[in-house]
Amino acid sequence: MEVADTLQLGELAAAFAALPVFPLFDTAYFIVSILYLKYEPGAVEMSRKSPFASWLCAMLHCFGSYILADLLLGESPIDYFSNNSSVILATAVWYLIFFCPMNLFYKCVSFLPVKLIFVAMKEVVRVRKIAAGVHHAHHRYHHGWFIMMATGWVKGSGVALMSNLEQLLRGVWKPETNEILHMSFPTKASLYGTILFTLQQTHWLPISEANLIFFFTMFMIICKVFMTATHSHASPFAPVESFVCPVFFGSVSSGHTSHHHNEHGASHEVSHPPPPPAKSKEELNEGTRKRKAKKAE
Repeated sequence: MEVADTLQLGELAAAFAALPVFPLFDTAYFIVSILYLKYEPGAVEMSRKSPFASWLCAMLHCFGSYILADLLLGESPIDYFSNNSSVILATAVWYLIFFCPMNLFYKCVSFLPVKLIFVAMKEVVRVRKIAAGVHHAHHRYHHGWFIMMATGWVKGSGVALMSNLEQLLRGVWKPETNEILHMSFPTKASLYGTILFTLQQTHWLPISEANLIFFFTMFMIICKVFMTATHSHASPFAPVESFVCPVFFGSVSSGHTSHHHNEHGASHEVSHPPPPPAKSKEELNEGTRKRKAKKAE
C-alpha cells in the first residue's frame, strides 16, 4: 500500500498531476527565469546595446532545457520553438522585465512576497519537465536507464547546464563557473529527482507517477521558497553529502600539506635566521658624520 493511499492523498495527487501548466505556471517560470537573467552583471546594459542578444539569452533561460533534451534524443534543437504561444509569452515577459516604463513590471514581480509565489510555481513546472523527460526517454529507450536519467536531468536543469553558452552570448567567459563543477541546489535536486522518476518508470519504486510528482514538487517548493526568502545558498543535501561522500569517495585534506610546509618552513627559519634589515641612506649618512666628528675630536 502506498504512503499516499494511507494518507488519503491519492485523489489530490492525481488532480495535481493533471493540472495544466500553460499559461499560468509557464508564465511564472518565464518570469523567474528572466529575473535571474536580469540579475546577471551587465545584462541590463546588454539589453540596451544589443536587444537581440538579450532576447536570445532570455530564450535560453526559458527553453534551454528543451534544447538540450532534444539534442540528447537526436531531435531538432529548435523543435520547441514551433510552439508559438510559449515563445510569444516568453518574449512578452522579457520585454516587460527589461523595457517596461519606469521599471514597473520588474518592481512588481521582484517584490519578495510576489516573487515567492512565482518561485513556487516555477518548481511545479520543473518537476513536470523532469517527469516528462524521463517518460519521453523511456518511450524511446525502454531499458536505457542512463538515457532516462540524462534526459530528465537536463529537462530539469538545462538552463544551468547551458550557463557557459549563455555567458558567451553576453560576452562573458567564466569556465570556472561550470555547473558540472559547482552544482547548485536546483541542478542537484533535478539529478536526484530524475533518479527517482527513472526508478518509478522502470517499476523499481513502488509509487505512482502522480504521487511522486506531488511529493517531489512539495519538497522542491518548500526548499526553494525557504532559500529565496532567506537569501540562502546552502543546499539541503549538504548534511547528507558531507557524511556520505567521504565514506564512498574519500576527502581531499589540505591540512597535511600545509602542516608539512609549515614544519619545514619553521625549521628553515631556525637554522637560517633572516638577515637584519638594510640601513637606509639617511642612517648611513648620519653614521658617517658621527665617525668624522670622532676623528676631529
